[in-house]
Amino acid sequence: MKAASVHEIKQALMSNSTKELSELCLRLAKFKKENKELLTYLLFESHDEEAYITEVNQQITNEFSEIDPGQNLYFVKKTIRKILRIANKHIRYTGSKQAEVAILVHFCLSLKKSGIPFMKSTALANLYKQQIKKMNTALSTLHEDLQYDYLQMINEC
Repeated sequence: MKAASVHEIKQALMSNSTKELSELCLRLAKFKKENKELLTYLLFESHDEEAYITEVNQQITNEFSEIDPGQNLYFVKKTIRKILRIANKHIRYTGSKQAEVAILVHFCLSLKKSGIPFMKSTALANLYKQQIKKMNTALSTLHEDLQYDYLQMINEC
């Protein structure tokens, strides 16, 4: 079975009634946890992006606090990648460059403050550098005043 294009799906959704749309959304939410999380964000949290960013940053902080820096580096790498997947998932939900920069800055600062010797591992050092690149790319699309504020935070990384 070939999946329909986004344009075709949009046209089909336009022709449905409100009740049918809500039933489709509920059915979609039942199949995958990510769909349910995205619908939760869109319905309940998208109106207050700052609070959402704060909530995501708190989740990242909690995940980093559970890492033991003296633990085997293999498990530390896996946990850091898991935290980064969580951060990227929430960045995708917002679709905002400002949220992307704010979450990635918090991730990098948390990684530095964690006491993990991530620069000793090539994989973790590259992961860290890649996040810095992503921040700078997203930062270039923001307003100049926001760029200045976030540049100061990035320099701390």
